[in-house]
Amino acid sequence: MRYLDDEREKRSALLLAMLSSFLTPFMASSINVALPSISDELSMNAVLLSWVAMSYLLAAAIFLLPFGRLADIHGRKKVFLYGMWVFGTGSILCALAPSSTSLIGFRFVQGFGSAMMFGTSIAILTSVYPPKDRGKVLGLSTAAVYVGLSSGPFFGGILTEFLGWRSLFVVLMPLCAAILWVGYRRLEGEWAGSRGEGFDVAGSAIYAVSLTAVLLGLSFLPDLLGVFVSLAGVAGIAVFASWEVRQTHPVLDIKLFRDNRAFAFSNIAALVNYSATFAVTFLMSLYLYYVKEFSEFMVGVILVSQPVVMAVFSPVAGRLSDVIEPRIISSVGMAISTVGLVFLSLMNEGTSVWVVVGSLAFLGFGFALFSSPNTNAIMSSVDRKHYGVASASVGTMRLVGQVLSIGIATLFIAIYVGNVDLSHQLSPEFLKSYKVAFSTFAVMCFVGIFASLARGKVRGEAKGPPPT
Repeated sequence: MRYLDDEREKRSALLLAMLSSFLTPFMASSINVALPSISDELSMNAVLLSWVAMSYLLAAAIFLLPFGRLADIHGRKKVFLYGMWVFGTGSILCALAPSSTSLIGFRFVQGFGSAMMFGTSIAILTSVYPPKDRGKVLGLSTAAVYVGLSSGPFFGGILTEFLGWRSLFVVLMPLCAAILWVGYRRLEGEWAGSRGEGFDVAGSAIYAVSLTAVLLGLSFLPDLLGVFVSLAGVAGIAVFASWEVRQTHPVLDIKLFRDNRAFAFSNIAALVNYSATFAVTFLMSLYLYYVKEFSEFMVGVILVSQPVVMAVFSPVAGRLSDVIEPRIISSVGMAISTVGLVFLSLMNEGTSVWVVVGSLAFLGFGFALFSSPNTNAIMSSVDRKHYGVASASVGTMRLVGQVLSIGIATLFIAIYVGNVDLSHQLSPEFLKSYKVAFSTFAVMCFVGIFASLARGKVRGEAKGPPPT
């Protein structure tokens, strides 16, 4: 089967990808604004509060790669739509959560559903659109991510202030219904590049346990237990890699990383970038609320500045990556992000709100230049039969990076503030953790520039036979 000529089918696939790309970042960014309210109602300290975000990201990261492989085998649309049902159910449960423990657990359910969508939406787009249009549609999908990120703080602030934080989960239901309608009624095709191949259950289990150990260990730092758990997880990842090399149908083809320079370094660059930038909203929401003492609504308005710039420039960057080497555009974006993180590390109690807005916008511009060209590089560097796994690798790097980012931020808060409820009186201690965290992120992003440059050339037709 060749790439689709049916424009309605193409538009339906793009609409499905854009709606789902909007949904999850809207949820993530609106929740960040609501964290102080959640903390007040459910009596959660700063470390426990971080698990409202961490549990979702952990579940998505653990299951994304296995579901990407299952999508290649059984059908990408099928797995995507099942994920939408799980995500919607998790959202309803979150709205009804009676305690901090149940909220964290239901966020895990949301993340499980998201893994099924993250691992397939980009693969569906790449299956439908030919390489010459890929950067453009990936740019539009990435722009939808940033529209979600930009509208999340604004509407999240309004909803939290006037209707309470539980309303954030309720407003998702119409969008979930719209995505299911498009998937069932408008998108008629199905794509499974590895149909009939086996699924590596043992490898998936090793991967899930090992990655859980790494990420949980980070949350226990600086305690010695955290070091041991994380090292055990790293050892498990090494066992997973050794296991996968010997499998006929691995859940992750290790040769993609070993033999494909562009694929390997593009993924490393994505991991570094997300690790260095995701916690920005988390830290800035706490900084603006507890240090600057802005209302939740004002916090949301200020935080909008970063994703608005990202939404505007992502389609432009995506189109550029169809004609200019993604390595060049992404590396420039990584460099700009580094400077933006340095600006944020210099904030204090007296920093002007306009300086905050300008710094966030500058960081957003850098991230826009990096993200969609980097995704285009990853998807263009593999055979068509690996689109599901490649899409899952994009999501895995993003989600693992996000968990690492939150983990690093939480670690420095634990060191400088301690395991206590945040308040304005603790703002000097919080500012120390804030500055160290952003300085660390800036160094990471600087190192990421060289990973981005090291990938080499990636432009050209996708390899392998046409999709079936």
